[in-house]
Amino acid sequence: MKKENDDLDQLFEKFENQWDVKKMNSDHQLDFLNKLNKKQPKKKNYAVWAIAASIVVLLGVSVLFNTYNEKPKEFKFASKETKRTDSIFSILIDNELVKLKEKSSPENEQIINDALKQMKVFDADYEKILKEVQKNGENKQIIYAMISNLQTRISFLQTVLERIEENEKFKNTTDEKTL
Repeated sequence: MKKENDDLDQLFEKFENQWDVKKMNSDHQLDFLNKLNKKQPKKKNYAVWAIAASIVVLLGVSVLFNTYNEKPKEFKFASKETKRTDSIFSILIDNELVKLKEKSSPENEQIINDALKQMKVFDADYEKILKEVQKNGENKQIIYAMISNLQTRISFLQTVLERIEENEKFKNTTDEKTL
């Protein structure tokens, strides 16, 4: 302990005449309070928004890329309308899947895993529909089955998300009551 005190004493002696010991202006406190009370416009942080937007775009592109890799690469829709319909629904489904994965937690793990298993069943059915389109071409029945499958998937994911939110609300209410 004595050695440390000696070291500190030596340090203070070394810098003895180098300390800033000027007295503050008598109006310093008043000036400080005026500056503190002066309203300054809030600065918008565009960098944060740009980064957030970039992340959302990258997530969307990666999800779309993964979705399109799951479909047969040689498959081409005969009409632009059918291709556009498939594209729009795929984006909506991907967005719902992202929301579902964001809800991942130990409490929601089972329901999310079950939902993803069911989505694989829907995907397999959709692949059968696409094979039917390749085999027989686009007709009303096949297009209706395709759209019905896509709508069912979106509806299913929305229902799962609602159930998860209800469970979270119930858990929060229960936790509040126990406090």
